[in-house]
Parts: sequence; structure tokens; C-alpha cells
Amino acid sequence: MQLMNKPINISSALAAATCALLGAPNANAADTDELWKFDTALMYYGEVDRVTAVEAIIGATKDFGDEHIFSGKVTIDGLTGASATGAVAQPVAQTFTRPSGDGNYVTGAGETPLDDTFHDTRVQLTAQWTQPIAENMRASGGVNFSNEYDYMSFAVNGSVAYDLNQKNTTLSLGLSYAFDTIKPEGGIPLAFSSVAIKPYSDDSENEQENENEYEDDFNRTRVDDSDNKNTIDLMLGLTQVINRRMIMQFNYGLSLVDGYTTDPFKILSVVNEQGLTQDLLYENRPDTRTRNSFYWQTKYALDFGVADISYRFATDDWKIDSHTIDSRLRINLSDTSYLQPHFRYYQQGAAEFYRPFLMEGDNVPEFASADYRLGEMTAYTVGLKYGMELDNGDELAFRLEYYQQTPKNAGFNEPGALQDVDLYPSLKAVIAQVSYRF
Repeated sequence: MQLMNKPINISSALAAATCALLGAPNANAADTDELWKFDTALMYYGEVDRVTAVEAIIGATKDFGDEHIFSGKVTIDGLTGASATGAVAQPVAQTFTRPSGDGNYVTGAGETPLDDTFHDTRVQLTAQWTQPIAENMRASGGVNFSNEYDYMSFAVNGSVAYDLNQKNTTLSLGLSYAFDTIKPEGGIPLAFSSVAIKPYSDDSENEQENENEYEDDFNRTRVDDSDNKNTIDLMLGLTQVINRRMIMQFNYGLSLVDGYTTDPFKILSVVNEQGLTQDLLYENRPDTRTRNSFYWQTKYALDFGVADISYRFATDDWKIDSHTIDSRLRINLSDTSYLQPHFRYYQQGAAEFYRPFLMEGDNVPEFASADYRLGEMTAYTVGLKYGMELDNGDELAFRLEYYQQTPKNAGFNEPGALQDVDLYPSLKAVIAQVSYRF
């Protein structure tokens, strides 16, 4: 699987758990007898000529009284389509062997190399328990499990929150640990080894000999069947009521990653001075990553709705700095319906080891990746959500958004033929979701 990030974003999960902890409702005697509350959603995500995903979610929450709250969620994703390999486009057609080593595919002249056999199914299970542990103090703990064809992740998290200043101020601390196992089809490739190209069947007397030679070449590029990665996330939070209309939240996050961070499906093109590909190499990334993030959010109650704006700055020792601005404005159309425009802007710099290609004759660096997700880019999301409360108290909502990601040249000179192809194609996607709460 290669879509965006791998299945469990532990920082996001921990942030969600902490926010739920901070916003735990006050229970009363009648709440003990409340039925389960369910949130369901079906989402479609479709990139133009690339990945398509369909995601089904069902979440359940129950307050057992005295703020003893259980929440759980099941998520199922189905992904298909084409994923960029990292190789550069060329003025002629290119032949690539699939990551499994079984079969080839051809990319046309001038086209970005995409492996169009990308498909996967992911199942994710989460459970969280929140309860008071002392006066003005609550604790929360949870587990998160995700599994797909080539990736499995298990995580645990815990957090505490303390109210003070007549509950106008809340301090929080959260910690999470995740253990991931990566088991790609075809095995873990040897960093910077040349990609073996599978010969086409030619019905000649040398066919079996050519096939055996290819299998030997392919096996020499494998180092193991699987590898592991560990992630520790720490989050410190401060939530402050400013006045009767405004509330602010500040978070600091620290993420420590140790283990296999390389994408086993990504490759790099080695080109000559004419910009023509001479070799294809498997990428290599550092086996550690330290990331710091700073987050600010403000919600303001208007006479006709709620304004919500947030800003996040993140930086890591891969030298990726990013800025995210996210804004929503809920406009009440009536007592039972609303519209919510949404705008999000994202900008990041390139990782210090990002290379769109390597030059023939140059020394191979210690680390290098042509994955556009590590390059310089900007992205924005614009959309609209419509929600309504039904006669029975349930809520139905519809969301439609447009997403565009624009990679940029981070200062690399493009030799020869590479000046005539699009090395940094934009990515466009449509997101549609229907959700129902009961």
C-alpha cells in the first residue's frame, strides 16, 4: 500500500483522544440509562488517473455514568488505482517490473510512471475508555489496530487532563506507542540496488535461461521478507476559555520514529547528461525521524453559527518544515440545519535527501528518495458540508470537497530531455462523504 501515509496516524489518533478527553460531557443520573450513540460515514476519495478509495466508518459511544465513557470505531478502506513510483517521465515508453517481481507494465512517452495495479484493503479497530481519576482530573486510555495486505500496526495510548481556574483552563498530557510491521510483496529491497527488469516471454529456447537469470538478479536485490518500525508520540495541551463566546487550544507534539521508514515500492531514475534514464535504483531513507509540531485552534460562537480556525507548524530532522491553515464556518440555516464551508491550505519544504532523479557518474548519496510526498509542495482543500437534524433527533450530513496538490521544483537543474516532460505533475482529487448519527 502506498496511499499518502500508512494507515494509522498516531499523532492524529492521540490528538483525537486528547480532544475527546478535554470535551468529555458532564454526566448525570439519567445519562446512565442512555443507549449507545453511533456515528456512521461512507466516504469516496478519487484522484484523477490515480488512486481511488472508498471508506466505511462506524463509531459507537456510551456513557456508563459518572463520566465513565467508552468509544470505539471500525474503519474499512478499499483502495485501487495507480501510484507514482518515483521514476521520471521520458520521451520514450518505459518498461517496469512490478514490486512483486511478477510481471511488467509499460508507461507511455512523456507520462509519469505509475504502477496501475495498486490495490489494498485495510481494516482498523480502535477502542478508548475515559473516566475521572480525581477531582478535576480525567484519564483516557485506548488501543488501535490496523491491518492490510502488506502492513500491520498496533498502538496504545493514554492521556490525562486537569481542570483548573473554575474549569476555564485545562492542561493535558498524552503519550502513544505504535509498533508497525512492513511486509511488502516481493520482500524488502536492498537500498540503491538496481531494479531487475523481468524479460518478456519470447517462446525461444533461451527463455527459461533468461527467466532464471532474472530471478537470480531479483533475489540479489532482496534483504528480508519484512521489517519493523516503532513510533512514540508525546502531546502537551492547553485549552483556555477566553470568554463566553471564544475558546482556544494550544498543543505541542513530539514524535520519535525508529526503524524502517523507507517505502519499498519507490525507486529513483539515474539519468545521463541528456536526461535519459540509464538505471533504476531502490530508494533509501534514514531509519530515525524526530518531528516537532505546534498547533493553535480558536473557536468563536457567532450569532448565526461557529467560526473555527487553526494553524499548525511542523518541523523534523529530515528538514521538512510545513504550515497548515484550516478553517470552517458553520452557518445555521435554521434550528435543525446548517451549511459549513471549509478551506485548508498546506505548504511544505523538501526533505534534505529528496532527489527527483540521480545523475550518472555522481556518487550515490547515503539517503535519497524521489517520492513527491517528500518534495516541496503546496496543497489546498475547498469544500462544503450540509447537515440537518431529523425529526427523531438523528443527524444526516453531506460533504463535498475538492483537493489539489502542486509539487514544485526544489532547485534542481533538469538536464536534456527532462526539460520537455512534467517532472512535478499536480494531483487533483474529489472527496465526497455522507454521514449519519443516531
